[in-house]
Amino acid sequence: MLGPSDLSVYLSGEIHTDWRDQVMAACETAGLRIDFSGPVTDHGASDDCGVVLLGEEDLPFWRDHKGAKINAIRTTVLIEQADIVVVRFGDKYRQWNAAFDAGYAAALGTPVIVMHPPELTHALKEVDAAALAVCETPAQVAQVLAYVQTGRLPGR
Repeated sequence: MLGPSDLSVYLSGEIHTDWRDQVMAACETAGLRIDFSGPVTDHGASDDCGVVLLGEEDLPFWRDHKGAKINAIRTTVLIEQADIVVVRFGDKYRQWNAAFDAGYAAALGTPVIVMHPPELTHALKEVDAAALAVCETPAQVAQVLAYVQTGRLPGR
């Protein structure tokens, strides 16, 4: 059983659903002490941060390049500080950045929990192979985090 200190969990992946809120709410309901962090989920802010902070660019490549590098500062710091990285892959958009986050966390030796619908299993087989747990729902992620923090199974 872990001591009273909090776990630090980075929530990576798709930003178009409320899966993060569901994981956090389930963990709060279970009385877990977890500090959550994640990427900027305001798509516009994430895309525009480079040009807003450092000046406009004429070419889309350089606009994206500036934003990606500034977002990478946040992502790198928070993943390196995390005890666990949860990576959600959705079925509507391709999350290349999520795959990169999973690989980066695995390379650091940080435990990775992956969440995705069953129909993405084949496409994500290499990512799943590097993960220590593969979940389909936010509730399953919360149950894994609860077990990690408490060493107890639900209802026992």
